[in-house]
Amino acid sequence: MQKIRVCMQTTQSGQKSYVDLRRKDLGFVTDDKVFLKVAPMKGILRFGRKGKLSLRFVRPFEVLEQIGPVAYRLALPPALSSFHNVFHASMLKKYVTNPFYIVNFEPFQLNDKLSYEEKPVEILATKVKTLHHREITFVKVLWQNRQFKEATWEREDEMRIQYPELFQQ
Repeated sequence: MQKIRVCMQTTQSGQKSYVDLRRKDLGFVTDDKVFLKVAPMKGILRFGRKGKLSLRFVRPFEVLEQIGPVAYRLALPPALSSFHNVFHASMLKKYVTNPFYIVNFEPFQLNDKLSYEEKPVEILATKVKTLHHREITFVKVLWQNRQFKEATWEREDEMRIQYPELFQQ
């Protein structure tokens, strides 16, 4: 009996040292931002898409307090008020801010209906495509509230009808 116990202790300590090499310490402090892991259950649609494309983690939430050694209370929005707001550390993933993910936007004018009208600014390029012995001219248009890489190819004849001022130069 003693021999079996020593053998089990040796085995357990070997397994523990192997696991400890790969274990990460999941500790969060108040005001940290964390992602919440959502377990996709078959047939249940809670956070967006269903199936393979469903989200594994949802938006960053703020940690309000540490409840126990591995339990944390999160600040959930009113839309998720039906969920309990205490989660195990294994369900959380630390949110690390990345300055490259900051979206720069240029302000644009909204009308009284809180919408805006896209107007073409200039024509960048022209190309002709041949379809069944018929040539169709396309123009690359830069729009008012968009960047250069978001310019679109439009049919020249339609653009001449809608925006004749672009072709007056």
